Amino acid sequence: MEEPKWIQVYHKILDFLEKHDKKRRFNFKGDLAREFEKLREKFRDSFIEYILGLEVNVAKEWINRLFEEIKLLKKNLNIDGVLFSKELRSFLEDPHAHLRKKIFNYMYDLFRLKIDTEEFEQVAGAALRTSLRTNMRSIYQGWVIAATLNLLAEEGGYLVYPEHKYISFERSGKQKLGWIPPNVVMYVEGKGFLSLFIEAPRPIGWEDTQDLKRAWRFYTALRPDMLVYGGKVLNIVRLGQDPPIERPHMIIECKELEDWYVRVRDMRGPFAKPLTAEEWRSKWIQGLWDGLADILGVKRAEAVETVKEKKTLRLKEPQILTLYRKFYNPDVMVLVSRARVPENIVEELKENKIEVVDNIGYNRENLKELIEILLKIAKHTPGKISMEIDWETYAQFEKLRRMFRTSRERLLRKMIKLALKHKEELL
Repeated sequence: MEEPKWIQVYHKILDFLEKHDKKRRFNFKGDLAREFEKLREKFRDSFIEYILGLEVNVAKEWINRLFEEIKLLKKNLNIDGVLFSKELRSFLEDPHAHLRKKIFNYMYDLFRLKIDTEEFEQVAGAALRTSLRTNMRSIYQGWVIAATLNLLAEEGGYLVYPEHKYISFERSGKQKLGWIPPNVVMYVEGKGFLSLFIEAPRPIGWEDTQDLKRAWRFYTALRPDMLVYGGKVLNIVRLGQDPPIERPHMIIECKELEDWYVRVRDMRGPFAKPLTAEEWRSKWIQGLWDGLADILGVKRAEAVETVKEKKTLRLKEPQILTLYRKFYNPDVMVLVSRARVPENIVEELKENKIEVVDNIGYNRENLKELIEILLKIAKHTPGKISMEIDWETYAQFEKLRRMFRTSRERLLRKMIKLALKHKEELL
């Protein structure tokens, strides 16, 4: 059997290094530098192709879908752009270049003969697969968020928060001040506010030991894809409560893989031992044990012993969803799946009060069911918004108000109603 292309290129690199750089300093100049770089990049590209095949091309298609949705979002919400994590931004800009970086150190360990080709294939291959899967998951989650916001805009929604021209799809550094702000707050005409928190809760800022004791539970928190609150909610931290956040009205979890329900995940963080006995006995942790014991069908003491013994706990994805549901106790929880979910899994989730919106693909219209649920939890919050107009326009407005002897708000509503009735003439 013929050797894989990356192995063939590796042999050429070894021959090159034995001839020009036996001490492995990699300090080439001129033509030698260009020749080595060419071989090195050929090695990386052939290894990526060997490990991932056509999956990188699929990722590029997904990236295009995400950018199409964001382009529409910029138009609908009048924003300048969307902010991604450093990791995802790098992948979106150039998937191949991003993946090359993931095997850089392993590659030079191989060139220095610190590891052999078998170990390289194992560790570098794992790094590539993990990076690809993580980023494709983030891409689909980002698309679901953007598509949802676009559909809410079609329902008469507009952006309330953030007030600047960028929406953040990540949470890096957002909790430094000790509170957890939303990623997006929208107001939907006739329905009310919706506040969206992506991948929260996260650790909040702390300064001393006492602060850390209070903040520790955020380090061990279960973290769904999205928490949604009806109303204008600008901070969900509720220290002293268990869990220490405002109870969400809705949880949305996204699944991009076709076989997500057969996969397992190691859960360590949520079960890590807190810093003090007081934290260990807290209701936050006890509630977690209760939920875990319930989904495993054992007593709480047995669940505790299982985690202590294994250090980490492997749970199937449907079990993790059930744990989210039991732990946070939202009014409604929805699973959004790119692919169709088997009926037995749907029934299992429904038994645990988890709604399933599946077979979405990259079709925004397939999310209409999700939008209907979101609009049901939207809530009005007292308050007003300010508008800036020039002095002459305001003077004419006041003249009209005095003429009709009415309030400014009432006059403005009548003007808007009249404008909508005669919109064709105005256009």
